[in-house]
Amino acid sequence: MTIFSTVGLFIALSLLVALLLGIITIKPWLRAPRSHSKPVDNQLLDINVAVFRERLAELKTDKDSGIIDDHHYQNQKLELERQLLDAQREVSPMVTPGIKSRLIIMVWVPVLTAMAYLMVGDRTPVFELWAAEDKVGQVADDLLTGRIDQPPAWAIEDGNQLISAMQTNVYRHASDYNRWMRLSELFLSLEATDSALEALSRAYRLSPDNEEIATTYAQISFFANKGQLDANSRRVLENILVTNPEHEGAQMLMAMGEARASNFDQAQGWIKRLRDSIAAKPGDHTQALSSLDELSANVVMQQQQASEGVEVTVKINASLLPLVKADDTLFVAIRDVKGGPPFAAKRLPISNIKQGEAVISLSDLDAMMPERTLGSARSDKVQLAVIARISHSGNATAESGDLSGNPVVISAEQNQVNVEINQQVP
Repeated sequence: MTIFSTVGLFIALSLLVALLLGIITIKPWLRAPRSHSKPVDNQLLDINVAVFRERLAELKTDKDSGIIDDHHYQNQKLELERQLLDAQREVSPMVTPGIKSRLIIMVWVPVLTAMAYLMVGDRTPVFELWAAEDKVGQVADDLLTGRIDQPPAWAIEDGNQLISAMQTNVYRHASDYNRWMRLSELFLSLEATDSALEALSRAYRLSPDNEEIATTYAQISFFANKGQLDANSRRVLENILVTNPEHEGAQMLMAMGEARASNFDQAQGWIKRLRDSIAAKPGDHTQALSSLDELSANVVMQQQQASEGVEVTVKINASLLPLVKADDTLFVAIRDVKGGPPFAAKRLPISNIKQGEAVISLSDLDAMMPERTLGSARSDKVQLAVIARISHSGNATAESGDLSGNPVVISAEQNQVNVEINQQVP
């Protein structure tokens, strides 16, 4: 089906619906009586006649009972007849619409409906989506169901069409985790990490017991967070290890994540566990074991560097706690009191703060530039200040509405400091 046939079918159906609605609207007019040139609504006249008969019967009863005489009876009867004639003259005739009026309504209702639909908004994206589905809809379905691994050359002449068709296909089959998984692979190939993570999270929710999906989800999330394990990726890895305690990929991610979080003892524990698992397998695993030994030595070095850093205890003033949002970001940094780029800095999710407090370690591991480290600053006797800020936007620069504290100056030998976030950036 071409774009023109699709649009034509849509317009035809829209006009048909509009025509039906128009006919329903004027249906009462079509049923109007045609036997009289000036039909009259006799409902009010019938009521007046009924009242006249009741009053006339009452007068007759009064006369027969001797309450009124014949002269009084005749006068009252004439008065009732006069009132009935006056009421009949005031009845408004019902005007039946002519054929011209009916035709105007029947034509303009569908015309105005179509004009309103076209003028309310720009329908170009809708037409483009229909064109994409007509052209590459089947190719998108074949890719998402695994019937083909690569699209034909003609299908990728316009990459946006294929992407749109694949996204629409996935949403139409929203309960198929395989389609979400393949859509995430498409986004990863386009370096759209956030979209890939969203697609992977959908696939994981649909099939949480699938180790491949769970591992890929945790791995992409781990690297997207710059080597940190957030609460979600940690939970995914823990679920994998509950079902399969010897899962090497999950163990490696746990070791790397714990080391990045400065949980060095836990990282060494995961490395040892992974090393024992590999060593127990038959065959030559010298290269893998050597890589694990290097990783262990690197963790030891990181632990040594961290011990020479500064432990920062960040507290939030109780009056500001209601202003903290679930998607806020905590920034902690050590910089020269005179300004300039920080010597060490961390960007953490607000979930690191528990009951208004968090303990963060800053060291050479958190240097933003290799030549600008905390160790070099101490060697040069640079006067340092520790700053902490909660950002609502997640940007590294302070913005209006962010929560911050006053910089705390520390000595070159100091390795512990307390910072209170007690003000809002104006």
